[in-house]
Amino acid sequence: MAGEGVTGIFKIPELKNRILFTIGMLFVFRIGSHIPTPGVNSVVLSEFFRSMQGTMLSMFDMFTGSNLSQATIFALGIMPYISSSIIIQLLSVVVPTLEKLKKEGEAGQRVITRYTRFGTVILASIQGLGISFWLESLQPSAGMMVVSEPGWSFRIMTVITLAAGTSFLMWLGEQITERGIGNGISLIIFAGIVADLPVAIIQTIQKISIGELNAVIMVVILVMMLVVIAGIVFFESSQRRIPIHHAKRQVGRRQFAGPQTHLPLKLNTSGVIPPIFASSLIMFPATFASFIPPEQAPWMASVLDFLRPGQFGYEVLYVGMIFFFCFFYTAIIFKPSDVADNLKKSGGFIPGIRPGKPTMEYIDRVLSRITFTGACYLAIVCVIPDILVAWMNVPFLFGGTGLLIVVGVGMDTLSQIESHLVMRSYDRFVKRGSLRGRR
Repeated sequence: MAGEGVTGIFKIPELKNRILFTIGMLFVFRIGSHIPTPGVNSVVLSEFFRSMQGTMLSMFDMFTGSNLSQATIFALGIMPYISSSIIIQLLSVVVPTLEKLKKEGEAGQRVITRYTRFGTVILASIQGLGISFWLESLQPSAGMMVVSEPGWSFRIMTVITLAAGTSFLMWLGEQITERGIGNGISLIIFAGIVADLPVAIIQTIQKISIGELNAVIMVVILVMMLVVIAGIVFFESSQRRIPIHHAKRQVGRRQFAGPQTHLPLKLNTSGVIPPIFASSLIMFPATFASFIPPEQAPWMASVLDFLRPGQFGYEVLYVGMIFFFCFFYTAIIFKPSDVADNLKKSGGFIPGIRPGKPTMEYIDRVLSRITFTGACYLAIVCVIPDILVAWMNVPFLFGGTGLLIVVGVGMDTLSQIESHLVMRSYDRFVKRGSLRGRR
C-alpha cells in the first residue's frame, strides 16, 4: 500500500513509467534551456541581468528558469500560455459561446483548449517581437551590444524562435499532464525555479565569504523560509468538512439509518493558480514598459519602479490580484448549486439546512469565508517574504511566491503518486481474492 514508500513506486509498472516519462520531459526542458536564440550575445545579456537583481525582470527570469537572462529558445517560458488561459477563462464568463462550450463536457473543453493554444501563439509572437526590439536597444557594456546585427531579419528570427519555444513548452506540459504524473505546466515552472537553486546557493556562499552578506541575516532568512514552508504545508492540507447525512432506508420491516459522510472544502481551493496568474498579469505590462527606451518615455521609469517587487505599489496590486483570482478561480472550479442539486438527488442533506436553495446558499457562504481565509494566507506567504528578502538585499529572488509554487506543486505531485499507490494496492487486494463470499 502507500506505506510501501519509495520502493513501492517502482514495483508498479504504470506508475514507474509515468514518473520516468515526467522526468524525461523535464530533462528535455532543461536541455532546451541551454539552446541560445540566434544573434544574441548571452554573456553580455547575463551581465545586464546581474545588475537588475530584485526588479521585475528578475522575477520574470525566475519564472522562466533563467531562460530569459540566457536568451534561450525558452526565454518566454510558459507565461504566454498562462496569460492566454486567463484571458479565455475571463471571456468564458461574459461570452455566451465560450460559456456554452464549458458546459459541453470533454468536446467543449477540446475547443477551449484549441482557442487557448491559438492565443498562446499570438501572445508569444507579440512578446517575442517586443523582446527583439528591447534586446536591440540594450548596451550594458561599453562598446558591446547584446545583438550584433540588429534589423528585421533578427526580429523575425527571434519571434519565430521564441514563439516556437513557448509552443513546445505548452505541448510538453500537456504531455506530462496526460502521460506523466502531476500538472505539466506547474511542473515546468517548478523545474525552472528549482534549477536555479544550486547557482543561488553558490552565490550566497561567495557573498558571505567576502563579507558582502551578513551570515546572521542569511540564517534568519533560512529560518523564515522553513517557517513559510511549514505554514504552506499546514494550510494546503487544511479542510473545512461539512457533515452530510442521508435519508433512512426501509428494508422490509426494519429501518436503517443512512450513511454519514462529509463534504471536504479545501482552505485553498485554487492552489498555486492565484499567485501565478497575478504575477503573469503584472509582468505583462511591466515587461512591455521595460522594452521602451527611457528617452522616448521618461514616465516609464516611474512605472517600472512602481511595479518592482518589494515596492508598496507592486505589493498592493499583487495582493489585490491574489484575492481576485482566489475567488474567481474557486467560482469556476466549484459550483455550490451543482453540489446542492447532487445532494438533493442522492437523498443527502446538511443537518439543520433544508435541501435545495438553502443548502446552496449555506455552502456558498462557507466557501466564501474559507476562500477569504485562504486568500489572506496566500497574500501573507507571497508578500511578506518578498518584502523581507528585498530589504535584506538577498542575491537571489526566491521569496514566498517561489516557495509556494515549489511546495504546492511538490505536494500535489506526491498526492497523485500516493493515489496511484493506494489504487494499485486496492486492485491487488481484490485480485488476490481477499474478499470471498459465504459458501
